[in-house]
Amino acid sequence: MTSARSATPAAPRPAGGPKLPVYTGPFTAAHAERLLFRAGFGPRPGEAAQLAKLGLDAAVRSLVRPVSSALVGPAPSVDGHPLAPGDAWGHEGLWWLDRMVRSADPLTERLTLVFHDWFATSDQSVEPRLMLAQNKTIRAHATGRFPALLLAVTKNPAMLLWLNGTENDRDRPNENYARELLELFALGAGRGYREQDVRELARALSGFRNDWTDAGPTRFRFDPARHDGGVKTIFGHRGRYGWKDALRLVLAHPQHPAYFVRRLWDHFVPVAPPPRDAAALAKLYRASGGQIRPVVEAILRHPLLHEGPRMVKPPIVYLAGLLRAIERGVDTDTWSWQTELMGQRLFTPPNVAGWDASRWIDTATWRGRWLVANTALEGRTLDPDPARTAFPVSLSAAQAVDRALAVLGGPTLSAATREHLERFSTDAILKADRSWKLAPFSILRHNALLMLIATSPDLHTC
Repeated sequence: MTSARSATPAAPRPAGGPKLPVYTGPFTAAHAERLLFRAGFGPRPGEAAQLAKLGLDAAVRSLVRPVSSALVGPAPSVDGHPLAPGDAWGHEGLWWLDRMVRSADPLTERLTLVFHDWFATSDQSVEPRLMLAQNKTIRAHATGRFPALLLAVTKNPAMLLWLNGTENDRDRPNENYARELLELFALGAGRGYREQDVRELARALSGFRNDWTDAGPTRFRFDPARHDGGVKTIFGHRGRYGWKDALRLVLAHPQHPAYFVRRLWDHFVPVAPPPRDAAALAKLYRASGGQIRPVVEAILRHPLLHEGPRMVKPPIVYLAGLLRAIERGVDTDTWSWQTELMGQRLFTPPNVAGWDASRWIDTATWRGRWLVANTALEGRTLDPDPARTAFPVSLSAAQAVDRALAVLGGPTLSAATREHLERFSTDAILKADRSWKLAPFSILRHNALLMLIATSPDLHTC
């Protein structure tokens, strides 16, 4: 385990109202492995077992309140050269993937990914330097107060360009940001607002602008002369509202807490929370003044996270988890196009609604996941020529599986997957019908087991 863990006590729960349940069952290495994938990007070798020794409470505290956010390990490179994010195609995604692989604070990095999806903007319309600046802004607020995050995102240059905020002035109202603020960012489609509220909210959000130079957009700012200073009626409230007032009214809407906690919950648990628990999470969110951290902490302790069904890993989580498990850093730009084949290239969500998590694995994206596994294992697979590779030929089927698992960091496998792998392991050696075939077949079996494990359902889910 490469990162120190904090002993900071958990945040107190608000008194009164429904209590949130906490998982009280065994907390094994397999449970810790799931927690590390749900709240980050999976364990490094041995990390799950060490985290399990802490017990659930201390394990969650160590993730929610880490003592360090340092990047551990060699810096990323491509062909021996440092990354050039903002200049070379795909390097901004490599820069972020490196943080996912090396950060001692994986939860903050995971929440940055959550809110990148939540406030989806894309480098297809926004230049990389602004996307990178937005990414750093989101990271700075990822475990803080959601109202502060919303304020920062609203005035962020990437968002102002993406949803036409700088085209929204008193004479030409543009409703794009106002609509998505209600539908996607804060309330949910059709939840407690009318078209009139969208139009009035757009008026309140008017006034941002920027300049254009040969280098691109610059000097993003609020210009009072472009703002509609008239009286607006939003959710039945009347006033000469500005853009900060607009955000305050949206966040004060009674539908917001429930929407916030359910959308956050869905990133960590694949089944809906019981209504009583959803209400308790909303109460916790309100009582904390809109804090993100205590809500995440409560979700990470919930029984459904630890006892509920497995969920499909997002493509980037699968890739980062593989690299962490085999202790390989970001050393190739291959990931830039292979993550696109998997369906999740960083900084390029498909639309303002973000990625569709219900379609993480299908016939279109499976090839990308296979290629990612194959690329990740380069240098870990062995030359099948016995003259160049010394490899034991007397391994049993179970021992061969264990040896391959060790290369992949010792991930947890289901009994069914283990059974299939051992059956393959047995059959593969039985095909060595000549004594001279035994050595190369043993090596080939090892290489095949690596790929079979890396592409098994167990490693694509957590």
